Amino acid sequence: MAMSNHLVSIKTAFQAVLRLVFGRAPASQETGGATVARAIVPIRSLGENQRPRILKHLLALDPRDRYLRFGSVIKDERIAKYVESIDFQRDDVFGIFNRKLDLIAVAHLAYAEQMDCEACAEFGVSVLPHARGLGYGSRLFERATMHSRNEGVQMIFIHALSENTAMLAIARKAGAILQRDGSESEAHLRLAPADLSSQLGSLLDSQLAHSDYQLKVQARQFWRFLSAVQEVRNGVIDAQRRSAP
Repeated sequence: MAMSNHLVSIKTAFQAVLRLVFGRAPASQETGGATVARAIVPIRSLGENQRPRILKHLLALDPRDRYLRFGSVIKDERIAKYVESIDFQRDDVFGIFNRKLDLIAVAHLAYAEQMDCEACAEFGVSVLPHARGLGYGSRLFERATMHSRNEGVQMIFIHALSENTAMLAIARKAGAILQRDGSESEAHLRLAPADLSSQLGSLLDSQLAHSDYQLKVQARQFWRFLSAVQEVRNGVIDAQRRSAP
Protein backbone atom coordinates (compact mmCIF):
# COMPACT_ATOMS: atom_id res chain seq x y z
CA MET A 1 0.00 0.00 0.00
CA ALA A 2 2.83 2.39 0.88
CA MET A 3 4.56 1.68 -2.45
CA SER A 4 1.28 2.25 -4.28
CA ASN A 5 0.77 5.61 -2.60
CA HIS A 6 4.33 6.58 -3.45
CA LEU A 7 3.79 5.73 -7.12
CA VAL A 8 0.63 7.81 -7.16
CA SER A 9 2.58 10.76 -5.73
CA ILE A 10 5.29 10.36 -8.38
CA LYS A 11 2.67 10.17 -11.11
CA THR A 12 0.98 13.31 -9.81
CA ALA A 13 4.29 15.15 -9.64
CA PHE A 14 5.23 14.02 -13.15
CA GLN A 15 1.90 15.27 -14.46
CA ALA A 16 2.64 18.62 -12.82
CA VAL A 17 5.93 18.78 -14.75
CA LEU A 18 4.16 18.00 -18.01
CA ARG A 19 1.54 20.66 -17.32
CA LEU A 20 4.27 23.25 -16.76
CA VAL A 21 6.34 22.26 -19.79
CA PHE A 22 3.46 22.08 -22.24
CA GLY A 23 1.49 24.98 -20.77
CA ARG A 24 -1.53 22.91 -19.84
CA ALA A 25 -3.80 23.65 -16.93
CA PRO A 26 -2.92 22.46 -13.42
CA ALA A 27 -6.47 21.23 -13.07
CA SER A 28 -9.57 20.80 -15.18
CA GLN A 29 -13.30 21.18 -14.87
CA GLU A 30 -16.00 19.02 -16.40
CA THR A 31 -18.58 21.00 -18.36
CA GLY A 32 -21.25 19.14 -20.25
CA GLY A 33 -19.08 16.07 -20.61
CA ALA A 34 -16.14 18.05 -21.97
CA THR A 35 -12.97 18.86 -20.09
CA VAL A 36 -12.31 22.61 -19.86
CA ALA A 37 -8.73 23.56 -18.98
CA ARG A 38 -8.01 26.27 -16.46
CA ALA A 39 -5.34 28.77 -17.33
CA ILE A 40 -2.11 28.72 -15.35
CA VAL A 41 -1.96 31.62 -12.90
CA PRO A 42 1.56 32.59 -11.79
CA ILE A 43 1.47 33.28 -8.05
CA ARG A 44 4.54 34.96 -6.59
CA SER A 45 5.72 34.90 -3.01
CA LEU A 46 6.08 38.48 -1.78
CA GLY A 47 8.74 39.95 0.47
CA GLU A 48 9.74 43.18 2.16
CA ASN A 49 10.44 44.94 -1.13
CA GLN A 50 6.81 44.53 -2.17
CA ARG A 51 5.30 46.46 0.76
CA PRO A 52 4.59 49.53 -1.44
CA ARG A 53 2.72 47.42 -3.99
CA ILE A 54 0.77 45.60 -1.27
CA LEU A 55 -0.20 48.96 0.22
CA LYS A 56 -1.24 50.29 -3.19
CA HIS A 57 -3.37 47.19 -3.74
CA LEU A 58 -5.19 47.47 -0.42
CA LEU A 59 -5.70 51.22 -0.72
CA ALA A 60 -7.45 50.57 -4.05
CA LEU A 61 -10.19 48.65 -2.23
CA ASP A 62 -13.40 50.63 -1.75
CA PRO A 63 -15.10 50.88 1.68
CA ARG A 64 -17.28 47.82 1.03
CA ASP A 65 -14.29 45.68 0.04
CA ARG A 66 -12.31 46.87 3.05
CA TYR A 67 -15.22 45.95 5.27
CA LEU A 68 -15.33 42.41 3.88
CA ARG A 69 -11.54 41.95 3.97
CA PHE A 70 -10.87 43.31 7.47
CA GLY A 71 -14.27 43.01 9.14
CA SER A 72 -14.69 46.76 9.42
CA VAL A 73 -14.40 49.87 7.28
CA ILE A 74 -10.87 51.01 7.95
CA LYS A 75 -9.16 54.18 6.77
CA ASP A 76 -5.96 54.51 4.80
CA GLU A 77 -3.88 55.08 7.93
CA ARG A 78 -4.90 51.75 9.46
CA ILE A 79 -4.24 49.93 6.21
CA ALA A 80 -0.78 51.46 6.12
CA LYS A 81 -0.14 50.28 9.69
CA TYR A 82 -1.38 46.79 8.80
CA VAL A 83 0.97 46.54 5.82
CA GLU A 84 3.87 47.84 7.91
CA SER A 85 3.13 45.23 10.59
CA ILE A 86 3.36 42.24 8.25
CA ASP A 87 6.17 40.02 9.49
CA PHE A 88 7.67 38.50 6.35
CA GLN A 89 10.06 36.43 8.45
CA ARG A 90 7.15 34.61 10.08
CA ASP A 91 4.20 34.86 7.69
CA ASP A 92 3.84 34.25 3.97
CA VAL A 93 2.26 36.64 1.47
CA PHE A 94 1.37 35.68 -2.08
CA GLY A 95 0.33 37.88 -4.97
CA ILE A 96 -0.81 37.90 -8.59
CA PHE A 97 0.62 40.62 -10.82
CA ASN A 98 -0.81 42.05 -14.02
CA ARG A 99 1.33 43.17 -16.96
CA LYS A 100 1.85 46.59 -15.38
CA LEU A 101 3.28 44.88 -12.28
CA ASP A 102 0.32 45.97 -10.18
CA LEU A 103 -0.89 43.50 -7.59
CA ILE A 104 -4.43 42.55 -8.54
CA ALA A 105 -4.79 39.87 -5.85
CA VAL A 106 -3.03 39.37 -2.52
CA ALA A 107 -3.23 36.62 0.10
CA HIS A 108 -1.79 36.77 3.63
CA LEU A 109 -1.02 33.50 5.38
CA ALA A 110 -0.46 34.33 9.05
CA TYR A 111 1.00 31.61 11.25
CA ALA A 112 -0.26 31.17 14.80
CA GLU A 113 1.95 32.34 17.63
CA GLN A 114 0.06 30.57 20.40
CA MET A 115 1.79 27.55 21.87
CA ASP A 116 -1.41 25.47 21.73
CA CYS A 117 -1.79 26.02 17.99
CA GLU A 118 1.71 26.01 16.53
CA ALA A 119 0.65 24.09 13.42
CA CYS A 120 -2.14 26.50 12.43
CA ALA A 121 -2.39 29.40 10.01
CA GLU A 122 -5.03 31.97 9.08
CA PHE A 123 -5.78 32.86 5.47
CA GLY A 124 -6.99 36.23 4.19
CA VAL A 125 -7.33 37.39 0.60
CA SER A 126 -8.33 40.43 -1.46
CA VAL A 127 -8.92 40.77 -5.20
CA LEU A 128 -9.40 44.05 -7.05
CA PRO A 129 -12.88 44.47 -8.60
CA HIS A 130 -11.78 44.30 -12.23
CA ALA A 131 -9.96 40.99 -11.61
CA ARG A 132 -12.83 39.14 -9.96
CA GLY A 133 -14.69 36.22 -11.43
CA LEU A 134 -11.46 34.63 -12.68
CA GLY A 135 -10.90 32.32 -9.73
CA TYR A 136 -7.88 34.17 -8.36
CA GLY A 137 -9.07 33.87 -4.76
CA SER A 138 -9.41 30.10 -5.07
CA ARG A 139 -6.03 29.77 -6.77
CA LEU A 140 -4.36 31.76 -4.01
CA PHE A 141 -6.00 29.52 -1.43
CA GLU A 142 -4.75 26.43 -3.26
CA ARG A 143 -1.25 27.88 -3.33
CA ALA A 144 -1.42 28.75 0.36
CA THR A 145 -2.63 25.30 1.38
CA MET A 146 0.09 23.56 -0.64
CA HIS A 147 2.75 25.82 0.89
CA SER A 148 1.29 25.27 4.36
CA ARG A 149 1.46 21.50 3.98
CA ASN A 150 5.15 21.76 3.12
CA GLU A 151 5.70 23.97 6.18
CA GLY A 152 4.13 21.38 8.48
CA VAL A 153 0.88 23.28 9.05
CA GLN A 154 -1.96 20.98 9.97
CA MET A 155 -4.93 23.33 9.83
CA ILE A 156 -5.87 26.55 8.03
CA PHE A 157 -8.49 28.92 9.43
CA ILE A 158 -10.57 31.52 7.63
CA HIS A 159 -12.34 34.12 9.72
CA ALA A 160 -14.82 36.15 7.69
CA LEU A 161 -18.07 38.02 7.89
CA SER A 162 -21.04 35.79 7.11
CA GLU A 163 -21.96 38.12 4.26
CA ASN A 164 -18.59 37.56 2.62
CA THR A 165 -20.02 34.83 0.42
CA ALA A 166 -17.05 34.82 -1.98
CA MET A 167 -14.57 34.02 0.80
CA LEU A 168 -16.80 31.38 2.33
CA ALA A 169 -17.37 29.82 -1.09
CA ILE A 170 -13.61 29.43 -1.49
CA ALA A 171 -13.42 27.64 1.86
CA ARG A 172 -16.43 25.45 1.14
CA LYS A 173 -15.08 24.49 -2.28
CA ALA A 174 -11.81 23.37 -0.67
CA GLY A 175 -13.71 21.12 1.73
CA ALA A 176 -13.41 23.30 4.84
CA ILE A 177 -15.85 22.96 7.71
CA LEU A 178 -17.87 26.16 8.22
CA GLN A 179 -19.34 27.42 11.47
CA ARG A 180 -21.55 30.50 11.59
CA ASP A 181 -21.97 32.69 14.65
CA GLY A 182 -24.31 35.52 13.78
CA SER A 183 -22.62 38.08 11.57
CA GLU A 184 -19.33 36.19 11.56
CA SER A 185 -18.28 32.80 10.24
CA GLU A 186 -15.24 30.63 10.69
CA ALA A 187 -13.96 27.88 8.44
CA HIS A 188 -11.19 25.42 9.14
CA LEU A 189 -9.52 22.98 6.79
CA ARG A 190 -7.37 20.11 8.03
CA LEU A 191 -4.38 19.58 5.77
CA ALA A 192 -2.74 16.35 4.70
CA PRO A 193 0.98 15.95 5.43
CA ALA A 194 3.46 17.09 2.81
CA ASP A 195 4.38 14.62 0.08
CA LEU A 196 6.42 14.55 -3.11
CA SER A 197 3.57 16.05 -5.11
CA SER A 198 3.09 19.06 -2.81
CA GLN A 199 6.83 19.71 -2.56
CA LEU A 200 7.44 19.52 -6.29
CA GLY A 201 4.26 21.45 -7.02
CA SER A 202 5.37 24.28 -4.75
CA LEU A 203 8.80 24.36 -6.38
CA LEU A 204 7.33 24.49 -9.88
CA ASP A 205 4.84 27.20 -8.90
CA SER A 206 7.66 29.31 -7.47
CA GLN A 207 9.80 28.91 -10.59
CA LEU A 208 6.88 29.70 -12.88
CA ALA A 209 5.95 32.83 -10.90
CA HIS A 210 9.58 34.01 -10.85
CA SER A 211 9.93 33.59 -14.62
CA ASP A 212 6.60 35.30 -15.26
CA TYR A 213 7.56 38.25 -13.06
CA GLN A 214 10.95 38.69 -14.74
CA LEU A 215 9.32 38.65 -18.18
CA LYS A 216 6.85 41.32 -17.08
CA VAL A 217 9.69 43.43 -15.69
CA GLN A 218 11.61 43.16 -18.97
CA ALA A 219 8.51 43.92 -21.03
CA ARG A 220 7.81 47.00 -18.90
CA GLN A 221 11.39 48.22 -19.32
CA PHE A 222 11.21 47.62 -23.08
CA TRP A 223 8.02 49.64 -23.50
CA ARG A 224 9.47 52.46 -21.42
CA PHE A 225 12.52 52.44 -23.68
CA LEU A 226 10.33 52.60 -26.79
CA SER A 227 8.33 55.42 -25.27
CA ALA A 228 11.53 57.39 -24.58
CA VAL A 229 12.76 56.79 -28.12
CA GLN A 230 9.43 57.94 -29.51
CA GLU A 231 9.60 61.14 -27.44
CA VAL A 232 13.07 61.89 -28.80
CA ARG A 233 11.92 61.15 -32.34
CA ASN A 234 8.91 63.44 -31.98
CA GLY A 235 11.15 66.16 -30.59
CA VAL A 236 13.50 65.90 -33.58
CA ILE A 237 10.58 66.03 -36.02
CA ASP A 238 9.11 69.09 -34.29
CA ALA A 239 12.50 70.84 -34.37
CA GLN A 240 12.89 70.12 -38.08
CA ARG A 241 9.43 71.47 -38.79
CA ARG A 242 10.13 74.69 -36.87
CA SER A 243 13.43 75.23 -38.65
CA ALA A 244 12.03 74.51 -42.10
CA PRO A 245 11.71 77.64 -44.33
